[in-house]
Amino acid sequence: MSLALKAGDALLLSGELGAGKSALARAVIRSLAGDPELDVPSPTFTLVQAYDGRLPVRHVDLYRISAETELDELGLDEALERGVVIVEWPDRAPAALPADAIRIRLSDEGGRRRPGRVQPEARARIGRSLAIRDFLVSAGHGGGVRAFLLGDASTRAYETLAEGGETLIVMNSPRQPDGPPIRDGLPYSRIAHLAENVTPFVAVARLLSDEGFAAPEIIAADLDRGLLLIEHLGPGGFLDDAGAPVAARYVAAARLLAHLHERRWPRRVEVAPGIVHTIADYDAGAMRIEVELALDWYFPLALGRAADAAERTGFIAAWDALIAEAAGAEQSLVLRDYHSPNLIWRPERQGDDRLGIIDFQDAMIGPAAYDVASLSQDARVTIAPELEQAIVDAYCAERAASGPFDRAAFERAHAIMAAQRNSKILGIFVRLNVRDGKPHYLRHLPRIRAYLRRALAHPALAGLRQVYEQARLVEETI
Repeated sequence: MSLALKAGDALLLSGELGAGKSALARAVIRSLAGDPELDVPSPTFTLVQAYDGRLPVRHVDLYRISAETELDELGLDEALERGVVIVEWPDRAPAALPADAIRIRLSDEGGRRRPGRVQPEARARIGRSLAIRDFLVSAGHGGGVRAFLLGDASTRAYETLAEGGETLIVMNSPRQPDGPPIRDGLPYSRIAHLAENVTPFVAVARLLSDEGFAAPEIIAADLDRGLLLIEHLGPGGFLDDAGAPVAARYVAAARLLAHLHERRWPRRVEVAPGIVHTIADYDAGAMRIEVELALDWYFPLALGRAADAAERTGFIAAWDALIAEAAGAEQSLVLRDYHSPNLIWRPERQGDDRLGIIDFQDAMIGPAAYDVASLSQDARVTIAPELEQAIVDAYCAERAASGPFDRAAFERAHAIMAAQRNSKILGIFVRLNVRDGKPHYLRHLPRIRAYLRRALAHPALAGLRQVYEQARLVEETI
């Protein structure tokens, strides 16, 4: 139950005395808090108890209230904005509780729980959590303890599974339906070649592992339901205790990219009998529709209005020229989000095996410089110009040590791809706020604008720099 909850959920527990309402509430709270021994007393006399954890929780008992107006002082509306509210004896104040709450009625007949009215969206989440349980049982891992790990900017979510002294990762990535057609009869996901199921993840993990790179082992897979049980590569990150980048780890990651780009990568990978994944090209259509996210979402924030026809024309013309140039740059397997959240530092290992790689389901064949730009201008942590240069230098030195390497051509491609990636990210982060109600991504915008200014300083981007400066898209004051 707890793994299916999200901020804004009200969980209403009904049933007679002794039916198990408090026991269920206690189990959910302990799971959300990540503490199986947490003391969770009944709030019968205090009315409400508060707990911190993956989601803040208010545990409410209405058994002793005499009027629904007493709920006004409990701050339940504010609590639901940030977390979850669990209410025992909700029948004492039915009109004061959310109409779309998750309702469960408990029976004392052998401890059997009977679900009550549950809105379709919550029912789907609960059903998905139960499907994960069934998947783990069928994979022979039904005895483990599940815990929420994280969700990301997509619809994917991850859990840990602790079993027998080992920790594994459950990847929950339900198949995504195509959106509405937006260009040439195709939805955005098809034009941008986004993964719509877990098959590409399994394919790229196999490719990387076969070439000696540390991608997670796939322990069990249900491709149809979008569920994977995979190896946990470790807890080591790329930031120090203060949240600053560890330079040596970034440099090591740059050298790994150099080794990856020296390989020849197949286009087709057999994932299972009769199931083949074809790695798409990071083509002009994909690059263009990505930068147009800045036009559609970031422009209105920066300018206070939508881009006019002339601004759109100038923006697209400048990008079409650069995208055409990028098509002539060196091409390789591009993992697409090669930065600190998706890299695992494993100090006990040697060579490239020190770096675990995750989150590569959108990999394509495209400009090799893209992933170097993703690393050297990390969207989630500020990379100083000096460290960015060290990353680029390490990559170029490693490539040059293995054979002929045109550094000037690489640096030109690096600037183009850095500008492309950061333009896309500006649009994505604003969209996550406006469309998806995730405002915390806006705090990254100043960093992304600073990266864009660095990329636009390259002479190859003079025309694009003029477009951006005229539209005041990268000003620090936005």
